[in-house]
This record gives sequence, structure tokens and C-alpha cells, in this order.
Amino acid sequence: MDTNINAPSNFIRNIIDEDLASGKHQAIVTRFPPEPNGYLHIGHAKSICLNFGIARDYNGTCHLRFDDTNPEKEETEYIESIMRDVKWLGFDWGPHLYFASDYFEKLYDLAVELIKQGKAYVCELSAEEIRAYRGTLTEPGKDSPYRNRSIEENLDLFERMRKGEFEEGSHVLRAKIDMASPNIVMRDPTLYRIRKVTHHRTGDAWCIYPMYDFTHCLSDAIENITHSICTLEFENNRALYDWILEQVYPEPHPRQIEFARLNLTYTMMSKRKLLQLVNQGIVTGWDDPRMPTLSGLRRRGYTPSAIRDFADRIGVSKANSTVDYAFLEHCLREDLNQTAPRTMGVLRPLKVVIENYPEGQVEYVEGMNNPQDPSAGTRQIPFAREIYIEQEDFMIDPPKKFFRLAPGREVRLRFAYFITCTDVINDDDGNIVEIRATYDPDTKGGSAPDGRKVKATLHWVAAEHSLPAEVRIYDHLFTTEDPDVGEIEDILNPNSLEILTDARVELNLKDAKPEDKFQFERQGYFCVDPDSTTEKLVFNRTVALRDTWSKIKGD
Repeated sequence: MDTNINAPSNFIRNIIDEDLASGKHQAIVTRFPPEPNGYLHIGHAKSICLNFGIARDYNGTCHLRFDDTNPEKEETEYIESIMRDVKWLGFDWGPHLYFASDYFEKLYDLAVELIKQGKAYVCELSAEEIRAYRGTLTEPGKDSPYRNRSIEENLDLFERMRKGEFEEGSHVLRAKIDMASPNIVMRDPTLYRIRKVTHHRTGDAWCIYPMYDFTHCLSDAIENITHSICTLEFENNRALYDWILEQVYPEPHPRQIEFARLNLTYTMMSKRKLLQLVNQGIVTGWDDPRMPTLSGLRRRGYTPSAIRDFADRIGVSKANSTVDYAFLEHCLREDLNQTAPRTMGVLRPLKVVIENYPEGQVEYVEGMNNPQDPSAGTRQIPFAREIYIEQEDFMIDPPKKFFRLAPGREVRLRFAYFITCTDVINDDDGNIVEIRATYDPDTKGGSAPDGRKVKATLHWVAAEHSLPAEVRIYDHLFTTEDPDVGEIEDILNPNSLEILTDARVELNLKDAKPEDKFQFERQGYFCVDPDSTTEKLVFNRTVALRDTWSKIKGD
């Protein structure tokens, strides 16, 4: 089989190479099997890239399967969002879209087969009693009083469970394995439970639903998955995965392989806690740009190529570790630096009146759209007597290393002219409201014919020839590097969002659409938010220009 020889090697690919070389498999089939009980996050992106990437590199197939066995927590909204996110990342499952619920009848028949073999029984212990009977890591469990029911009685009870004759929690189907097993997972795990809840696909056809561990391995086998790749928390469950297949399904069986999940600083990966953030209104929704969900990252301005690059570069291993969030931002900057058009946006405007520039005159200066991509061309930027600069680019009494605008000081306006501050206008409270300046008409384009130099170049926009904008500046949602530890309320960052309502941006952004991305020179990368209107554009700051990861690595 031809494979992608440029793909990075890792222990999973080594296993696949051995299986192909031995003839165990002729074709590779992987799967991405989310439970539709929430939105996908950056941790899922690692698994998506891994499973679809392996299928691509080995000329195989990757299935998208929804393990929809818990109707209490699953919604069609989540299914639609997951499909949208996988496609956004750049992967296509083609005709291979599956649902575990499609296999409910088959799974029921296989459970009956286990009962007939004497390897499963109906138990009437409560959930609390089952936990108490299970034992501990140092003490074996003890048998359920219902463990030795006859096969005939178990078959009858299981059928009656299906017919809805029993109340929720009163009966479960358990595997009969070994209550003294050192692996607690193998101490007669529950295979089916009663849930009188309408399922989003099967309606009220079922009132018993298979457990994830029973469903997952058999769904893999039904779909002829060759390698079932999952995260390390399922390592202890592999014994049950293999046991179920050995009892009721013919070989060849899928092989479960575990890898370390993605842990990212300042990032919460628990879907339960992410749902809590949404339900409590701490964030505006699953797509809040502060969320680590793929929909949140997309709204903030992250690109699929940057996330795929990040997933490839962090690789896969068997050892748990935590990746610095700055590295994800580094991958994003590398991508946006090549692709994002440049523009100028003034976030906190301060008016400058150029007194020796003719009133009513408008001229155009030429600016590069992307110095990394000459084919992106140039744009014409209107320049006039009144412009806006950043408030932070002016100080009345600047410290020694402040080289931007100050009284009597000359600076360069990007693509335009040299200007010199001549006066400062204050309001009644002493706040600076306007700067007066003069310009040197011989410095158009940003250079002086006499060779004099200035130490600062400022971005700007023309006051009457720019667009109003709202800009949302984001920071980490949490104050601690490991937000999965502790109560959410205690670790929230009160400064995770700053909204600037009076920003101004260049006219070349008038046709910008949601998810369009730009570099605001000297400010960072920004993405148009869906909240934008024809009256006012709304931008999310995707990431600042300063690359802390490159600094850490000494680049």
C-alpha cells in the first residue's frame, strides 16, 4: 500500500505499519466517534486530525460516528455543530456517516447472545449498591445476589426490560466476568440500563439503552474499524473492549490504541464544565470567542490550517503533558502572517488636526496589503487634514524611551508623511481631546529627502474617511493555568473581555464579512464578528502581534 512518506512517525503509525506488513489488514479504517452531548473543543481537534490524518496518509477511510447512547444529554444541535466543525477543519467523511443508534437492534441481539452464553445477567441492585458491591482498588468485589440466575430467567427479564415493564434504576444488564479482577472495570460492568427518555433519532422505540463501553467496541467491529484510537482515560477499559468482542463478534477485531489527550494551559477541556459556563451565562454561548470550542475559536478568528499545524507539531505520545497556550497562538500567527491582509485600525482614537494641510483636501497614499505576499498588491488609503492616532501613541511628558508623538517631536505616519506636534487641546477636566500638528509635504511615502530620521512610525486613519467599529479584546477566561482544578467562580478572569466601542478602521474594510481576517498594523490580528452590521463593523482580536512562544524558544 502506498502511504504518505512525509507523515511524521509515532507509535500509532508504527503499529499500523506492522499490521500492514504482517497482512493483518489490507486497508486501514479509523473513526472519530463523538458523543453528541456538547460542542467539540480544541482537544477533539487533535483526535480529528489524528484519525482523519491516518486514514488520508494510508489511503484508507475515516468514519464519523455519533455514539448516541444517552438520550438524556444528546441533542440534534450538537450533531449539526460537530459535523460543521469537522468539515471546517478540512476533513470529509464522504459516505461514512454513522450513528450507534442505527445498531440498537443488532446490539440488543448481541446482548441476548451474551445471556445465552451465561456471560450476562439481569441485576436488581440499585446503582449505589452496585458501587458498594464493586469493592476497591485493594479489596475485591462481591457477587450480586442475582448473579446466578438461570439463562431462561435472564432472557425473560431482559425482554421485559425492553418492553418497559420495569422502572428506571430497578434493573440493569451486567456482564458476568470477575468480581475479584484487579481491573475494577471488569467487575461485572453494566451493559444496559433503563431510560424512559425519547431519543433524538429513534424516538420512543427503545426504553433501554446500551452503555458506552458495550456500544463502542461493537460499533467499531460492525463498521470494520481496524484501529480504534482513543485517549489514555480509556486504557483500563481496553480489557472490557476486547472481552466483549471475544465473546460475541467474529475476528478480525479492531485494535484499541490509547494516546495522551491534549492538555492546554488556561484551557478547560471538560464538556460538563463548558456546559456549565454556557448555562450560567458566564459566556455568551458555545461559540463565545473565549471558549476553547472549535466554534468559539472559529469566531475568534482561528484558522483550520493553524489548528491542523498545531496538532501535527505537538504530535502524539503515551505520556500526559500540558502544552503552553502560547504555542497554539504561535502556530496561528505563522499562518495569519502569510495570509491576513494588512490594514490600519485605531482602537482608542485621538484626533490630530494637521494645521498646514489644506482644508477639504483628500489625497491617497499607497499601502502594501501583505509584505509576505507581493501578489496581494497594494491599496489606496485616504489622507486628510484630520486624522486619528492611538491615544497611547501620544504623551505630554514622555519618559526617556518613549519615541512616539510628544510636544515638539516629529514622527512618521505609516505610508504617509512626517508630522510634528505643535499644540495640545484639553477639555475642562484636563483630558487631552485633540492634538495640533504640522506635516512636511516633502516626506510623502514616509521618507525625508534630506535624509533625516525619526524613531517612530504610527498607524492612523483619516477622521472623515474611515469606518466606525467595535473591537472586542479577549484574554484568558481563567486566571489559573489549570482551570480544571477548583471552582469556576473562583478562577474567572474579570478582565477576559474588553469592548471598545469607538474604534475606527480603514475604508477598505467596508465590504468585510464575518470570519474575514486582517492584521491591524501594530495591533494584532482581528476577525470580523457575526454581530457586525451595515452601520458598524465588529471585530474580535484573534491574537496580539507579540509572539511569546518565539521569545521563549529564542527565535
